[in-house]
Amino acid sequence: MKKMIIADRIVKSFGEGDERRNVLDGVSVEISEGEFVAVMGPSGSGKSTLMFALSGTDSVDGGTVVFDGKDLSSASENELSDIRRNKMGFVFQQPTLLKNLNILDNIILPSMRDNRKNAASISEKARMLMKRVGIAELENREITQVSGGQLQRAGICRALMNSPKIIFGDEPTGALNSKSAQEIMDLFSEINADGTAIMLVTHDAKVAARTERIMFMRDGTISSELALPKFDGTDLDDRVEEVTEKMREIGI
Repeated sequence: MKKMIIADRIVKSFGEGDERRNVLDGVSVEISEGEFVAVMGPSGSGKSTLMFALSGTDSVDGGTVVFDGKDLSSASENELSDIRRNKMGFVFQQPTLLKNLNILDNIILPSMRDNRKNAASISEKARMLMKRVGIAELENREITQVSGGQLQRAGICRALMNSPKIIFGDEPTGALNSKSAQEIMDLFSEINADGTAIMLVTHDAKVAARTERIMFMRDGTISSELALPKFDGTDLDDRVEEVTEKMREIGI
């Protein structure tokens, strides 16, 4: 399978002088097209920083990140913005939606930036995605009039608007109840089955257990990995036990 992301010995530091420390300490990562990956580890281990580095959202202080053949460290800010907008999707724990726009307008807003002449087709695609994720009837609702799970579905729609090669999720189920979290993971599984790669940062063993590879981080490095077969919907309890056993083994 073709490698989509190749990160080689990346370093990211924060702080000044004696307080300066490496949040990423020589991390090397490869993610293939269509792969479903999770990153786990204790708070402060570098999980989210790794995601921001691999997506070009944050620069690195050392090493290289190559995305889809492009060295992100040599890309201009405009090039990085284009790559993120056209080839990546982002889903966060708290969807970053605007209170003065309804659900549909929040979904289409990023796609309208360079395509105002195609507003009708953009809206049509958004409505198709909303139907797919089960929120078609909510397009005119304000963001204060829907549940957290519905907001997260809207966020996933927005992430899919430009048919990205990969979706990055930072604790995308962290603010949801267990039922909504399961439904969101069902959506991610469907999206991944269609060929979109997904990388999720999570503390939740149930979330990680539905992926195919888990990278465990500690002190700015990847301390261990766990490979899992593709989830078929029938063996979640066994998979969760395997993940939690691995976490106990490595002290997470």
